[in-house]
Amino acid sequence: MMKNKKIWIGAAAIAAIAIIIFLFSGRKKKETVTFETAKVETGKIQNSITATGTIEPVTSVTVGTQVSGIVSRLYVDYNSVVKKGQVIAELDKTNLVSELNTAKANLSSAQSAMNYQLANYNRYKTLYDKGLVSADEYESARLSYQQSKEQVAQSRENVKRAQTNLGYATITSPIDGVVLSKSVEEGQTVAASFNTPELFTIAKDLTDMRVIANIDEADIGGVKEGQRVTFTVDAFPDDTFEGSVQQVRQEATTESNVVTYEVVISAPNLDLKLKPGLTANVTIFTLEKSNVLVVPTKALRFTPNEALLTKTQSIADCRGDHKVWTKEGDTFKAHAVETGTTNGVLTEILSGIDEGTNVLVDFNINGGGQEAQQEEQANNPFMPRPRGNNKNNQNNQQKKQQ
Repeated sequence: MMKNKKIWIGAAAIAAIAIIIFLFSGRKKKETVTFETAKVETGKIQNSITATGTIEPVTSVTVGTQVSGIVSRLYVDYNSVVKKGQVIAELDKTNLVSELNTAKANLSSAQSAMNYQLANYNRYKTLYDKGLVSADEYESARLSYQQSKEQVAQSRENVKRAQTNLGYATITSPIDGVVLSKSVEEGQTVAASFNTPELFTIAKDLTDMRVIANIDEADIGGVKEGQRVTFTVDAFPDDTFEGSVQQVRQEATTESNVVTYEVVISAPNLDLKLKPGLTANVTIFTLEKSNVLVVPTKALRFTPNEALLTKTQSIADCRGDHKVWTKEGDTFKAHAVETGTTNGVLTEILSGIDEGTNVLVDFNINGGGQEAQQEEQANNPFMPRPRGNNKNNQNNQQKKQQ
């Protein structure tokens, strides 16, 4: 009995060893390591930020009136092309002409009074020189003449003011351009008591537009004058427009605890597709370097894992702050490189490796892992079976018995 027991124990041990060897040898065969590579090549490094903005004319003027009155005539409408000095509207001039006539009459009266005071002053001066009148009488005549002169000057200024106001009733365009908006109609009364009523808005040149973009405070540090910009508008979704950063304004705007800064972007509009007020989806290229040697930034983070090497593979390391690796036969070789600009995805290589070289960026373990574990569970007679499989086995046994 003892002899048979030893035989069974020995057989069980041999079987267990065989199962372990089978499992481990099968796993080794299933696990293979592959490496991803990328070529060192000449390319472009870009970095950009996005924002939204509003398209507007570079120069636009709001035309108003400095006098009150009724709009008697309008000579332009929306989209009218106007020239500098062209009459675009007129106010009713009845009251203004009356004020001018009154001012002229007052000036005439003041001049007559001054002439009388001048003659009176000359008479008193002659009498005073002969000692026939007192100094007090002479000074009184001189003062009256001086006051009459000042009254004439004041009346003359009133005439100029009335003439100017009459001129304001004829409204002309201050620039060459296009009428964007019209705020009044004929017969409407405008009052200029406390502020200047707005009548028209005129854009100087619609072929020269700009975008006022709102840039978040987290991105404004990278925005500089002269940077290239592309933008799109919903009106022409298939078109991409180009411009450049013209101005970075220092004043901040805070809305809902979000701080933004205005950036002025040029927007040439020779084909007149861009219209004032359109919303622009802006991309500002804060970094652009062309024709430089680049590698994926992942290559600079790659390091061979000794645990994944086979017996024949080896590592040839080197000193350096930045390295890239190549696989030359069974040797993983490090190359110390000098890096330049990076955008997080690509990094510029200044020296240390030649163009066209394939560098390692990542590795993949094929087999093993979850799939290998599932296979081991399926092949291992000592692992528990899923419940569903037990039911299927019972059903098969019942069918056989029947």
